[in-house]
Amino acid sequence: MTDTAAATNAAPNPAPKPGPAGGILAGQTLLDRWLHISLVVLVVASVARYLQGHGLGDQAAVVLPGAALLLVAYAAGRRLTGTAAIAWLVAVITCWTVLALIAPSFSWAAVPLVFVALRVLPFRWAVAATVFLVAVVAVAWSRMTGAADPTVLLGPVCVAVLAVTAYRALERDAVTRRALLADLEAAQDEVADAERRAGVVAERARLSREIHDSVAQGLTSINLLLQAADQEWESRPADARGHVDQAATMARTSLDEARRVVRDLAPTELTGGSALVTAVRQVADDVAATTGLTVPVHVHGDPHEVGGRVATAVVRTLRGALANVAEHADAATAVVSLTFHEAAVALDVRDDGAGFDPAAISDDADGLRGRGLAGMRARARLLGGDLAVESAPGEGTVVAVSFEAAQQTTTQQTPLQGERRG
Repeated sequence: MTDTAAATNAAPNPAPKPGPAGGILAGQTLLDRWLHISLVVLVVASVARYLQGHGLGDQAAVVLPGAALLLVAYAAGRRLTGTAAIAWLVAVITCWTVLALIAPSFSWAAVPLVFVALRVLPFRWAVAATVFLVAVVAVAWSRMTGAADPTVLLGPVCVAVLAVTAYRALERDAVTRRALLADLEAAQDEVADAERRAGVVAERARLSREIHDSVAQGLTSINLLLQAADQEWESRPADARGHVDQAATMARTSLDEARRVVRDLAPTELTGGSALVTAVRQVADDVAATTGLTVPVHVHGDPHEVGGRVATAVVRTLRGALANVAEHADAATAVVSLTFHEAAVALDVRDDGAGFDPAAISDDADGLRGRGLAGMRARARLLGGDLAVESAPGEGTVVAVSFEAAQQTTTQQTPLQGERRG
């Protein structure tokens, strides 16, 4: 996928928008619905309670219009925001205060009004509104009973304090959770970006290995053949033409390898065990004809089906190992052993050259040279295999690599692979 797509996929979800007025219960749609229902029910019940006790006499001419005005005012302004919402709430509370002082049964409507204050007002102002509502309730009930009852005063105060404190704690927890979610989304973005960059680096390293062990080695062989042809052009023209023919064959083979690298496809002809043996022998023959090395091939075990990527890795590892022998070992013979185990395949390349100290070769070798062993080892690890090098100065070198034969032709793509093919 492209960087843009990756960035789009990794973008965090937008944070929830704040409610219309900024209270700690702002934006709670379900709560708003039940607030409306509760206020209407309690006001209607209070009117019924007043009529039951006083009928249409006494102060009914004030209570009934006042209750209607309270409901109309509440319905008219419940969608307001900002300063208009605060002014609306003050008007509603004022209307309710008059009704509660006249008819204490309206005190029950203070409960939904407390939640409306928590929804509309900032926390400090909501606390002040709650204190006022509780004070009005206490005064109204004390007037009705004709005595100052401490339970009437302290009971609502305790309930109000507990309710406001609980909702304040819930609001703080919600803010903390939102902050944690934002941090988590940011961390996920960073991880996704790091994985994408790691995938790009891994893909570049893979392409570097494939080019080194396919195109570069083929070009090296072609160069050696053409140099040999140039030296023998006058003295032995027949041999020179043979070298040119071999260079042309090697050029075609290298072109095929280059196309496979570009397509990132395993060669279909290497999916079987017999085909792998044939390919190994062909590489050995090409190297022998190009460099003058003696390259016998020994096959052990019964050739069986081998995954395409493993077969390709075996052939390219062999090509890289023989190229190292020809270029650095000053050897006369390089013995190739291909062993088919029950669920694995192994390749050994043993030469009789000058040898070297394996500890002096770093997997982090840079530049265009010195990457052969590092590339072989990286390829083996990429497919779950293992590569070992045994050597000492003057004692030749053994390069041994093994893979699980059941590795599939296709593996999980790195981000760069997906981008190239998509």
